[in-house]
Amino acid sequence: MLIELSVRHFAIIEELTVPFENGLTVLTGETGAGKSIIIDAIGLLLGGRGSAEFVRHGETRAEIEGLFAVDKTHQAVIKAAELGIQAEDELILRREMTSQGKSICRINGKLVTLGILREIGQSLVDVHGQHEHQSLMQPDKHLRFLDQYATKKLQATLHEYRELYEKAQTINKQIRNLSENEQETAQRIDLLRYQLDEIEKAELKPNEDDELEQDRKRLANSEKLYTLLRDSYERLYGDGQALDAINESAANLESAGDLDVNLKNLHETVSSSYFIMEEAAFSIREKMEQIEFDPDRLELIENRLAEIQQLKRKYGTTVEEILEYASRIEEELDSKLNKDDRLHSLNHELEVILLDLGVEAQALTKIRTKAATKLTEAIHQQLRALYMEKTIFHIDIKSRVPESNDISAFSVHGVDQVEFFISTNPGEPVKPLAKVASGGEISRIMLAIKSIFSAHQGVTSVIFDEVDTGVSGRVAQAIAEKIYTIASGSQVLCITHLPQVAAMADQHLYITKQEFKDRVSTSVTGLAEHSKIEELARMISGVEVTELTKKHANELLELANQHKQA
Repeated sequence: MLIELSVRHFAIIEELTVPFENGLTVLTGETGAGKSIIIDAIGLLLGGRGSAEFVRHGETRAEIEGLFAVDKTHQAVIKAAELGIQAEDELILRREMTSQGKSICRINGKLVTLGILREIGQSLVDVHGQHEHQSLMQPDKHLRFLDQYATKKLQATLHEYRELYEKAQTINKQIRNLSENEQETAQRIDLLRYQLDEIEKAELKPNEDDELEQDRKRLANSEKLYTLLRDSYERLYGDGQALDAINESAANLESAGDLDVNLKNLHETVSSSYFIMEEAAFSIREKMEQIEFDPDRLELIENRLAEIQQLKRKYGTTVEEILEYASRIEEELDSKLNKDDRLHSLNHELEVILLDLGVEAQALTKIRTKAATKLTEAIHQQLRALYMEKTIFHIDIKSRVPESNDISAFSVHGVDQVEFFISTNPGEPVKPLAKVASGGEISRIMLAIKSIFSAHQGVTSVIFDEVDTGVSGRVAQAIAEKIYTIASGSQVLCITHLPQVAAMADQHLYITKQEFKDRVSTSVTGLAEHSKIEELARMISGVEVTELTKKHANELLELANQHKQA
């Protein structure tokens, strides 16, 4: 659950720290006080799209931080551990946005990408705002709802289907490339032949350029090398040079050792050094004799390196890259020269994969059909509790039948098209939900879906942003009870204008907008019991709070408490 939210310099919020409790928390206040801004802040903390406009005017950055209590088996903790983020029983999500529009994201103090913040954040909180009603009004989004309900049974089959789908797309792309314009193909063949011939004529060998560079360096400096080695040899082995001196020193130490046994080790050390240095001198002489003075060989190396450099400018930065490029274009050339055979092979391969893809697509359809039946029953049950007992909800699944080698019939989701249908009046046929449902009906249907999904989504918190729009009376009371039921299984934060919903709250936060030094700022106050009555009375009456509205508010609170204890 979300334990605490801290916000600084965000929109009209100067600085705010809000503690949250388990169960149902409602946020109420006048329109424009900043209720939705708090939800926006949470949305950004969960990886939502940011903007420099969110930074409070005159400030350089906005800061949002949330503390979440989580079980160590929660998928967010497991994901964090995979990323090397230490997490036992809590996660601290932090996001900063600069006035230049840049975002800085952290989880438990470790810098992460926005994508990772979003992945972990959205596994913690499910935000349902007014805009989500629009997804019910868009038939192309209905498949997502059904798949979300059937996710456990659907996951493995959908994974296998998508692997085959990706293979089919790859092969189909190859077929299209081979079937391109004949003139372009001929031009490409000529180019590939020229490039391959040029590389093959060079007869390149791996690491050849590095070896030639070493040879060039050695040949270009042969005179200098000879002079250095000759001087070194003469200093060691010339008359009266180093080796004579070491030999004399060894002889002196040998005589000294006869006089003092403690000096024998020194004699042995110097004597050994003499033989080592003598061997080194012989090696120097041998190397000196091997030095080449070959200007013709040097010229050949220079020409070869120039040839390799010319190829590098065209085909790669190293000899290995040039050879790899040659291998690729050889394969492409072979493919184009044997286009008909290749096309026949690819078409056959595609046909086999599409047969398997069709089998997996049928399996998806079967799973979705069963899930649709169960989801329909569950939604009917939820709608009865929301005073839509005469409503008929129907999930229509249309499956395209692909023809041979017809990949266009398949999508990344399968071959199914899903649309929600509804009839709210007895005797009327079901019609597309997007065309016949009113705003209040859409709110109740969405709430019914959320009631079903929240039980197995694994999120720690659910946020409702004015889902009660367009309802009143006993329907409002039913929605209040439904939201409270969801809160019994997970923390629920709810922005509402309905007193019935507010009365059910375990925690009631009142949002106000204050002006100080010509600047507006939002503040949050937790309401005690008597303050709840005042706020409920304001929500009931709208303008003037009277003793009668207070009495109604108190009665509403008592009824809510009775429902909680039932």
